[in-house]
Amino acid sequence: MTTIDSDIDGLVAEEATRLLAAYEAGSSFFFSSSRGMMLARGVDATVPKTSCARADLPGRVREFLAGAAEFGRHNPVVVGAVPFGPNLPAHLVLPSEVVRADPPAVAVPRSARGEAPRCSVRQVPSAAEYERGVERVLRRFDDGDLSKVVLARTLELTPESPVDVRDVLGNLALADPSGFTFAVDLPRRGEDGTRDTAGPQPPLGRTFLGASPELLVSRRGTAVRSNPMAGSRPRSSDPAEDRRRAEELADSDKDLREHAAVVEAVVRALEPLCTDLRVPSRPSVISTAAMWHLATEITGELRDPRTSSLELADALHPTPAVCGTPVAAARSVIGETEPFDRGYYAGMVGWCDAAGDGEWVVAIRCAEIEEEGLRLFAGAGIVAGSDPADELAETSAKFRTALSAMGLDQAVSR
Repeated sequence: MTTIDSDIDGLVAEEATRLLAAYEAGSSFFFSSSRGMMLARGVDATVPKTSCARADLPGRVREFLAGAAEFGRHNPVVVGAVPFGPNLPAHLVLPSEVVRADPPAVAVPRSARGEAPRCSVRQVPSAAEYERGVERVLRRFDDGDLSKVVLARTLELTPESPVDVRDVLGNLALADPSGFTFAVDLPRRGEDGTRDTAGPQPPLGRTFLGASPELLVSRRGTAVRSNPMAGSRPRSSDPAEDRRRAEELADSDKDLREHAAVVEAVVRALEPLCTDLRVPSRPSVISTAAMWHLATEITGELRDPRTSSLELADALHPTPAVCGTPVAAARSVIGETEPFDRGYYAGMVGWCDAAGDGEWVVAIRCAEIEEEGLRLFAGAGIVAGSDPADELAETSAKFRTALSAMGLDQAVSR
């Protein structure tokens, strides 16, 4: 029996590897979860863009998919990304072809590498300025109109040799089959991505990819699932210290308060759309290669079977896990404090078909790759009692997922 199971696992891993090998930056969308792997190739049409990403996005996508079905597409699907804020349009497309595969049951070791390439690194903001930003946010809490703000920072990397997007994606997807891995073709920064869908589709100039641990929402039939996360600790290479950090996180009053606020917001958003919501009384402690996280798996049933996965995701986005509470006030503080535009970072990535099924993940643990440069993103939730140095260390730990996949583990020291 063991031999048979091992053979099956090997075949599944081989199938997953073949699917990843077929990925081509500029003409593919990739999405992987414990539910399966999806490779979408080519673009037959683009969901019409508006100046505001959220302007009745679910309604526009519903009409778009209905039109595709009228032209003979069986259960058509849209794939792509929705930005964090309203300053960019959502980028959702109808692919020419969708290929699926089962994810491997176990992690597949990363391919052997030579010496890591050298690269220049620019931190935006600098480590010192990030800590000062945290201090400014903490002072804002005294006014009483904020209870949490998620502050992010970026690393802008210029390696001496180009980064192979397919190689990075493969390392991310096979390292943690239970997680969520994505790669989305995007327009170059500064372009809105509007294209003439009647003619040949030129390749886009930017790849947005990552390994998110956080499911925003999934829908399968009438079953709904969300897995909000908030509260974390960096992993340690020492097993005893690693366990201590997990136990500390599980009992941390600060992190439990931060997590509870996120869960409450998700439940409030889902209650009008779902029945029989099941919410555990305490979060679980889960792990990725770089981090321990507090997570709560929320499940329920749709009130109206016509409600799509994108409608659910639109109702939830952005959660306090990537923005803060209250959302409007936190978003304003983010705009005042962060010296960069988040773009699609902390937005959502996923897919939705004409039947309404789909999966959407929070776009974190991610990077943009454009021409010779890369931009990585990481954030930390600031609440009363946060320590600026600890929040900086948390963002550094979160950078490690992408840096490791790119073979740039030693690119930054903190």
